[in-house]
Amino acid sequence: MNREHEKYILRAGVEQSGITLTEKQADQFLDYYDLLVEWNKKINLTAITDFEQVVFKHFADSTSLLSVLNLPHQSSLIDVGTGAGFPGIPLKIVRPDLHITLCDSLNKRVGFLNEVIKSLKLDSEGGSIQAIHTRAEELARDLSYRGSFDYAVSRAVSNISVISEYCVPFLKVDGIFAAYKSTGLSAEMQEFGGGLDKLNAALLDIKEFQMKGAGETADRAFALVRKTDVTPEQYPRRSGIPEKRPLK
Repeated sequence: MNREHEKYILRAGVEQSGITLTEKQADQFLDYYDLLVEWNKKINLTAITDFEQVVFKHFADSTSLLSVLNLPHQSSLIDVGTGAGFPGIPLKIVRPDLHITLCDSLNKRVGFLNEVIKSLKLDSEGGSIQAIHTRAEELARDLSYRGSFDYAVSRAVSNISVISEYCVPFLKVDGIFAAYKSTGLSAEMQEFGGGLDKLNAALLDIKEFQMKGAGETADRAFALVRKTDVTPEQYPRRSGIPEKRPLK
């Protein structure tokens, strides 16, 4: 597959979110893919390495946030449990004005993220971007980060109750947490019950849609959660406790 055909597939993927890539942005995505495949031979970043699958399941899925939320110019956003940089790096490529913090607990992955930031020159794009090696529950205790972001995002597979406890404390009051999910989100939110109340947050909306690519159609959804007041000091609880005793 030559580079121009790759760009055609890439553009078709992200255009589902109403995004038209510039030539520079398309090149950045392709360079990101090359780094992902290269580093994946050394550390576990993703089980998906086929180009069309990466475009569909990582790049286009990451940028789909912009089809449901209008992020004002130079908004601040934290990506909790970013892994190989999804969704934070694709969002930074298509919205270079954003101020993005990538948080991950594995130092090797943070090394990869820093290489991507450097190689793609993402830190010289108007906004800012940084990758931090730490656990979310520890970073959320740091007053430089707690209550500091307009948006928080996560593609973690955790239950919505668990990931909300980790993400909501990072938000400013009236900030929005967007949880990337697949099917069954409405039932998951009903089970969550009053857990959001304990975090001083409320469900703003559930957005369900379909993504197409690589010969597949996938059901996707976002839970959009708004922070209504300052998060009580006890949240997030210590590592492991939210998983063992989810808020309800």
